[in-house]
Amino acid sequence: MTRWTPILALVIGCGDPDPNKTKPAAPDANDPAFTSASLDAWYLIGDVATPGHDQMTFSITAPSGSSYVDAYIAELPPIRMIAQDGGFALDTTIKGVPTGTYDVLFSANGSDTAFAKFTWNRSAPYYVLISTDYDYSEMGDNSITFMNNLHAAHHDLRITHFWAPYTYTDPAVTEERRAIMTSWLQTQHDTFRDEVALHIHPYCNFVTDAGLTCITDQSTVYPAGDTTGYTIKVAAYDRLSVGMLFDHARALFAAHNLPEPVTFRAGGWTAGAATLQALNDKGFIADSSALNWARIEEWKGYDLYDWNMAEWLPIDDTTQPYYPSSTNIVENQPGSDLTLLEAPVNGVMMDYIDSTQIKTLFSENWDGTPLATPHVLMTGYHPSAMNLPIYTGRLSQLCDLADANLASAGLGPVVYITLTDLVPVFPAQ
Repeated sequence: MTRWTPILALVIGCGDPDPNKTKPAAPDANDPAFTSASLDAWYLIGDVATPGHDQMTFSITAPSGSSYVDAYIAELPPIRMIAQDGGFALDTTIKGVPTGTYDVLFSANGSDTAFAKFTWNRSAPYYVLISTDYDYSEMGDNSITFMNNLHAAHHDLRITHFWAPYTYTDPAVTEERRAIMTSWLQTQHDTFRDEVALHIHPYCNFVTDAGLTCITDQSTVYPAGDTTGYTIKVAAYDRLSVGMLFDHARALFAAHNLPEPVTFRAGGWTAGAATLQALNDKGFIADSSALNWARIEEWKGYDLYDWNMAEWLPIDDTTQPYYPSSTNIVENQPGSDLTLLEAPVNGVMMDYIDSTQIKTLFSENWDGTPLATPHVLMTGYHPSAMNLPIYTGRLSQLCDLADANLASAGLGPVVYITLTDLVPVFPAQ
């Protein structure tokens, strides 16, 4: 947002009366001479993760013959604007203004009727989390190109990359290819402040590399089992075993100079109570396996749908982050024995929602009015060598929708954030 700096207070007209303490009547229509610069429609109320927009700094033009102009902002005392070449300017704090929709009324020469009205909003953030689930050891150059282009088109975008440790254990992936993908991920972290998180499908090449016996008979897709381990539930592994998988994944990340992951999402969203307990044991601060299961109706008839429905039954389009416990992983538990934040995938993944559903999910979590408390929409997609344009197109559409309401541009309350940075916004009770 453009900032105006006062030059000299002496430019205020001498001998002008003090501002009228009585708010003027709103005009039927703004005077044609009225224009504004740097006066935004939305000003964010900050929190521990995001600074607030607590200063109004703007300039206006007023009707001919305006010797002085007073601004009436919400319920704040009237402010005499500073005359400058071509108009009037103001720089004031709005830190004490709470959530709501307000007007600025502009009165010239002490008139009882304002010559212009500008409506603005004060809101808590609407956090949009874009995530990527790396289901495969090879993501494909097309995925790299797409995400590079996504960052170029959406400058505020930050991505939480739920990265695959099996990239480093799959014998089909060469060391050269591992180095290319790892270097790219490091660049995303360093350049765009993207997060490197952890995603696990319990592929046998990874599980055995961790020193465990690979489970193959608890597939969510194939009744006869899955000898690759890909579709096996993460919850099939007990607390001790899945903790060993977390340790091994972190060791692989460290060996490739990646940051230690502190947030997690289970492959197929198949985390159970033991999974969350192990995450808590290992110092993870957030999980994002809780699924808006009703949106993956494409999987009806498979255990993947039935299992997620049973496991995450209350999770829906608008479920917000909460603190589960080891005995109840689907609802907020004050005083929980787990210090782990659960951030549901309420926006599911681009594989399962079309253009209309994207708009629905976006508006269900934010109806266009100021928010009293932060709200969250979590979604993403699966990068792969296939990288179907229909999915990448949907993600681009969502980012376009978010950009049209960005807090940084004064267009709305939307803030892109990573999962790690979201955690302090929702402190444990």
